[in-house]
Amino acid sequence: MTHSPARIRELLGADLAPRRDLGQNFVADPNTVRRIAALAEVGHGDHVIEIGAGLGSLTLALAETGAAITAVEVDRGIVPVLRDVVAEVPTVRVVEADATMVDWNELLAGHDRWTLVANLPYNIATPLVADLLDDVPQVAAMLVMVQKEVAQRFAAGPGSKQYGAVSVKVAYWATARLVGDVPPTVFVPRPNVDSALVRIERRDPPDVDRARLFELVRTAFGQRRKMLRRSLAGVVTSDQFAAAHVAPEARPESLGLAEWVALTRAVTA
Repeated sequence: MTHSPARIRELLGADLAPRRDLGQNFVADPNTVRRIAALAEVGHGDHVIEIGAGLGSLTLALAETGAAITAVEVDRGIVPVLRDVVAEVPTVRVVEADATMVDWNELLAGHDRWTLVANLPYNIATPLVADLLDDVPQVAAMLVMVQKEVAQRFAAGPGSKQYGAVSVKVAYWATARLVGDVPPTVFVPRPNVDSALVRIERRDPPDVDRARLFELVRTAFGQRRKMLRRSLAGVVTSDQFAAAHVAPEARPESLGLAEWVALTRAVTA
């Protein structure tokens, strides 16, 4: 059974409250958490890592799929409540930890393939997803609920105003697509922003100097209104632009992953 708004208030009781410093907004709508669980595309035999499990509403919905769930929660006040909520669900393991500092190899030991499902607060969403893509290959897929503009950046393609350095990062490692909106009305407390769901599926990355690629992307998008010949002056020569078939008059948001890879190869040749 997943949580209603009344159940959320009951679990919090008189001694607990959502913490603004942790960006806590608890999902209090059974239909929403079951939709998220379905979009995660997990079931018996799968292993799910849930970040920010909170009071366990999504945890319970994920457990209904038959997957094995490792529910990570940083709030030490909430953790005992979460343990009570899932006490009779044998497929759920609760871990008290900070996802931004956890030893992922230790946490995910025993299985080579995981799906991450999470309701991520704005302040950690982008760096956490980027770090997982860079450093945690065991996470083969993610379904994350984030602020809508963050979701749009994860899934954006070249030419759109949402497209930026993080979009290139995601595209290097994975395919990403928006799979649904989540209104503020399903949360307790109600946030002041809209949320969206994005599904990220890892794939084999291009064969290129990754560190140099990301350095070029960060440098160019750091001055995104400038033409590449200006933002990358002293970094990329006119001959290297020509070798990569990239116009030096272009701006960074016009280049797709293939163009960034070609530019990197030209610079490192």
